[in-house]
Amino acid sequence: MSPYVLIVYYSRNGSVAKLANLIGRGVESVSGIEARIRTLPPVSFVKEEGPDEEIIIPRVNTQDNRGERPPKPDPDRPPFATYKDLEGCSALALGSPTRFGNMAAPVKYYVDGALELWMNGGLIGKPASVFTATASMHGGQESSLLSMMNPLLHLGMLIVGLPYSEPALTTTTTGGTPYGPSHVSGPKHENQISGDEQQLAMAAGKRLATLALQLEK
Repeated sequence: MSPYVLIVYYSRNGSVAKLANLIGRGVESVSGIEARIRTLPPVSFVKEEGPDEEIIIPRVNTQDNRGERPPKPDPDRPPFATYKDLEGCSALALGSPTRFGNMAAPVKYYVDGALELWMNGGLIGKPASVFTATASMHGGQESSLLSMMNPLLHLGMLIVGLPYSEPALTTTTTGGTPYGPSHVSGPKHENQISGDEQQLAMAAGKRLATLALQLEK
């Protein structure tokens, strides 16, 4: 099997998905490694009566909202990510929209399920990067990126950011941070990915792929 960079994301309105595809293009620009893009299903929070009070239980969303069947992916979207995808990757790019300055629940749900890989050290030493999108310029991009880094550090992964040798970091008036690619989508998600955002997303994919190959030698 060829080495691959796993690009896992959750996207509600399409902005994070666009960044994922751009990162994938950056990965594919490097010879000898490929991009494997995977998405995540939404998570519902179901209210149930506990012994003393009402409790809220997160569940992977399905049509009947009970979590009894695995969700079916949209045929126009990539397959859902599995832990086999994660275990076999040479590098990881993890993407999420911001939720109150934090990663979205589906991303946290997926990462929290990687306990076995944490216990057996399956991800130690592999490079990882993060990416996000927000509706507003100051909508919590950097704190969301940092929140995704925390569990990856616990998993032993090597965090890969964007260096200031990337000119777009100092010229962008939209998204793009040294912590990882980002996009400002606008309150109605009307903004297209800017030129600087595109450059930084592709640069992130290329850098991640290059480092992954170097570490595997």
